Amino acid sequence: MSAAREAILGRVRSALADVTPTPEPVVPPVTSALTGAEEAHVLDVFVERVVDYKAVVERVSAADLPAHLEGLFAPGQKVLVPTGLPVELAAALPVPVTEDEGLLSAAELDGCDAVVTLSAVGIAETGTIVLDHTAGQGRRALSLVPDRHVCVVRTDQVVPDVPEAVARLAGAVGAGQPLTWISGPSATSDIELDRVEGVHGPRTLHVLLVDGEA
Repeated sequence: MSAAREAILGRVRSALADVTPTPEPVVPPVTSALTGAEEAHVLDVFVERVVDYKAVVERVSAADLPAHLEGLFAPGQKVLVPTGLPVELAAALPVPVTEDEGLLSAAELDGCDAVVTLSAVGIAETGTIVLDHTAGQGRRALSLVPDRHVCVVRTDQVVPDVPEAVARLAGAVGAGQPLTWISGPSATSDIELDRVEGVHGPRTLHVLLVDGEA
């Protein structure tokens, strides 16, 4: 062991000499009920962070959501929907719709232009959307293979931070299911820092933030 490494470890041991180990894990704080102004701020932060990831974000009322969805797709596009998507949303799509029941191959999923899903949680602090793959969200491949992902997030699903999201997911219907955490469109960069989108997921993330029940 080098002298420098031993010196660093020695300082760590000294700093921890008077520390009593904690046998129980530390429980992260969970935000209490928010006021109206605090809720509005959380939603503003969520929108700002999601947009920072180069996603498209639109705020829509629940009553206007079906009509708004209708205007998002051009004639001839093929749209994929998961089992459990509300009937009124699937019916609003003015294009051929394929419902996935877990049987479509990767090639068939890739042949779809877009997918429309619901979501489980939105996280303001990180601009992240979480899918727990319960009804209306589909299996993981649905949100990873098609080139465009239109994701419906209700305002009451948006929480301030990650601990709050984890607490909500732990108590959700889909607790224990695999989770997909989405922070903007799929993107990566090479050694020259040139950003490339769509390498391992959709190139376009379109978030519909819905006020009220969707």
